[in-house]
Amino acid sequence: MAHKILIADDEGAILETVRAYLVEAGLQVVTARNGREAVHAFRRENPALVILDVMMPEMDGWEAARLIRRESQAPLLFLTARVDDIDHVTGLEIGADEYITKPFSPRVLVAHVRALLRRAYGDLGAAAPVWRVGDLEVNSETHTVTRAGTRIDLTPTEFELLATLIARPGRVFTRTELLDRLQGQSFAAFERAIDVHVKNLRAKVEEDPRAPEYIETVFGVGYRMREEG
Repeated sequence: MAHKILIADDEGAILETVRAYLVEAGLQVVTARNGREAVHAFRRENPALVILDVMMPEMDGWEAARLIRRESQAPLLFLTARVDDIDHVTGLEIGADEYITKPFSPRVLVAHVRALLRRAYGDLGAAAPVWRVGDLEVNSETHTVTRAGTRIDLTPTEFELLATLIARPGRVFTRTELLDRLQGQSFAAFERAIDVHVKNLRAKVEEDPRAPEYIETVFGVGYRMREEG
């Protein structure tokens, strides 16, 4: 069955163009013209991935994303005409997986959507399907994360980041290496992207994010998963 995509944008021409390209790529598409419609459509249709324009009437993309994130960790991609770093930070802190600046190529957008769907619902292709450090467990086949037996819901980007780190405990990954692993082309020039993703991830997997037990910072370099023992 084809994945269902929700796209919300108040610009009719963009909405119809993106819809046509996604349908051509074999995906089902649900559209909305503002953030309020997007939230209602999300609850009604349960899409596999959400694309939100930032600036929309009635309810903007930020607020729509916050409401959606309370209910789901489905992949989320923002569209925006604004390029300020503060906007990128806001999107990342809400839980965005990708951030594409207008104007953009519809074919590039489709490529990002396909990559996000693979990360969220496909196999990581790792040699070992399950990794454990302490009471933290990551299963790459089922895309599930548990701590002491309790399931933790992560976004696709957070899952990929955690899987990358826990697969090589003790190995230090630079921010550039992690960006490459996350396929974050839209964040490639944004230095704080990985830091925000790590902050979001720690808030979910660490007992005390201010004193992380698992994801360690290597100052001036990057991050690593703690080693056992």
